[in-house]
Amino acid sequence: MAECCRVIRRDEATTHSGLTSSQRRAKTVLAMDLPARFFAQSDGMNQPTAALEVEHVSRSYGSRQAVSDLSFVVRPGEVVGFLGPNGAGKTTTIRMCLNLIRPTSGAVRIFGREVGSASAMLGRVGCLIESPAVLPFLSGRDNLEFLSRARGRVAANAIDRALAVVNLADRARDRVRAYSLGMRQRLGLALALLGDPDLLILDEPANGLDPAGIVEMRDLLGRLASEGKAILVSSHVLREVEETCDRVVIINLGRLVREAAMRDLLSSSGMFAVRVARPNAALAEIQAHAWGKQARLRDGLVITPSPTGQARDLSDFLFRSGLIPEMIAEDRHELEDIFLDLTHQEAAK
Repeated sequence: MAECCRVIRRDEATTHSGLTSSQRRAKTVLAMDLPARFFAQSDGMNQPTAALEVEHVSRSYGSRQAVSDLSFVVRPGEVVGFLGPNGAGKTTTIRMCLNLIRPTSGAVRIFGREVGSASAMLGRVGCLIESPAVLPFLSGRDNLEFLSRARGRVAANAIDRALAVVNLADRARDRVRAYSLGMRQRLGLALALLGDPDLLILDEPANGLDPAGIVEMRDLLGRLASEGKAILVSSHVLREVEETCDRVVIINLGRLVREAAMRDLLSSSGMFAVRVARPNAALAEIQAHAWGKQARLRDGLVITPSPTGQARDLSDFLFRSGLIPEMIAEDRHELEDIFLDLTHQEAAK
């Protein structure tokens, strides 16, 4: 196992050679904020198929069950959305993944090693949980330089690379207290990327970003996944999750509600949305046939199957019935609708 970098504690004597005055002020503060186990490095083991495995994990606080028998995996090269209403157990699960709290039962593994018994594996993890823990009296670059000294063995160009990746290079010398909320969020992501981690766990990474910043974040996560990194993203911005993630894990009341590939979750199930001048007449004509019994109206559109499952045959049917369609498209489900349906069903049980 590689050596862990020592973290300076509040009561230790320190030397400050090579540090700026602002960094000297920050030394004891940051040592208090960051658990020492986060500074361990990888032990060089061969990487298994799953980067993160949550296996039958439960966590209770007295009589309250925060997480119950939860299982899912995150693999290298994919972005997984971790979704749930407020209070569903997402933050508790993320904290168990990072060894900040222990499961009551079950196990969390990072690259095949159980968290807690092999804390060195956390050196392969970068995380952004809620608001980033940055020091406002330091510049963005100084925050990164201080953390790199604490972690040890960070590549010489890692800071410049992290700043460039999150588009903060031109503001790197500014003090963080002058940063906008979105800039602080991007700095938090740069901190998570500093050690070139193999697994990223991000809680609300788009928080505070403007529309252009959200698009940049989407592109960045896609690029990191294409490089083989495993990414778990917890977010309430469901439109971005839909655009960004390969799979989703939806939980409610601490339990798994649905785990599926995004394309499967959003599949149309053979239904089509039809815009026609006389939607009520079209609906009545379609429902007169056995294949059209499930047809319905939604927002002025006719949502219907096709006689054969093909759009062209539905179009032919409407033409023969004297109902010329203006538009026929697959009725693609929206993640927001699916999410609300699933979580409401679970809450009603």
